[in-house]
Amino acid sequence: MQVKITKALTKLQKLKSRVRICRGGTSASKTISILTILIDYAIRNESQVISVVTGTIPAIRRGAYKDFIQILKGLNRYKENQHNKSLMKYTFTNGSYIEFFSTDDSSKLRGSRRDILFVNEANTISGFDAYQELAIRTNDTIWLDYNPSNTFWVDKELIGQPDTDFITLTYRDNNSLPESIVKELLKARDKAKTSTYWKNWCRVYLDGELGSLEGVCIPDWKEIDTIPNEARLLAYGMDFGYVDPHVIISLYKWNDAYIFDEVFYKSNVVLRDVSLFLKQNNIKENIIADSAEPKSIETLRRDGHNIYPCAKGR
Repeated sequence: MQVKITKALTKLQKLKSRVRICRGGTSASKTISILTILIDYAIRNESQVISVVTGTIPAIRRGAYKDFIQILKGLNRYKENQHNKSLMKYTFTNGSYIEFFSTDDSSKLRGSRRDILFVNEANTISGFDAYQELAIRTNDTIWLDYNPSNTFWVDKELIGQPDTDFITLTYRDNNSLPESIVKELLKARDKAKTSTYWKNWCRVYLDGELGSLEGVCIPDWKEIDTIPNEARLLAYGMDFGYVDPHVIISLYKWNDAYIFDEVFYKSNVVLRDVSLFLKQNNIKENIIADSAEPKSIETLRRDGHNIYPCAKGR
């Protein structure tokens, strides 16, 4: 990989706050530019610990970790004996190192401290709690990047907060992008004239602007602060998880509208934890659960809960 100074890199180098959020479209050079900044920092400052994190190991291997190695080689800085491939960790001659791991390893979240954190593809992180575990163990700068395909915890918890920079980048900021790719990207503009899907795609991946949820079954919705007193509780819904969060929502009917309230959203829990939560919160209504987990449903049913498999559509 030939490393070039792009508009994206120049803009990111000007950010000075502790938390630096980079929202952007595809081919905007978000990740490449941030990694380049981190490599430069590691080389110039000794004994620094830099963590690059995303949602899963496969995602980080084919993304930021692969880009990082290519950048080092492009800079003629890569040394095989300084690269611990099994730990996905690269140590520089001055003692600084950059490590890569995923948030699906809970022990890493509550592990040792670091100087700099880079949350790559932040919208793949399970939730704000996982980010917070990392942030409170980070001494200095925190970088985040993502494609704005939908709203998530960064929008609610971080953007607009003190000591936080926010920038939007697009393919126009990547002046090293081959013309052939630019032309391929711009084909979507014509499709967007007659397709709501491509209109949203262009908004997110070309313009770096917030889009609507991809594949959402309820596109017309809004967030409310409280459940109205007149709302009638109908039932609960449950989606099983472990690495991915285990989710429980309550469903209300209010006038001509339905209200969904997320009451449980947590990773690394077992059925015993879920059953305890249901009992502690006196949830006795029917629970409609993911039918792909019949054993889990039966276990919770035998523990005294009114839980049934859902009937999935085709």
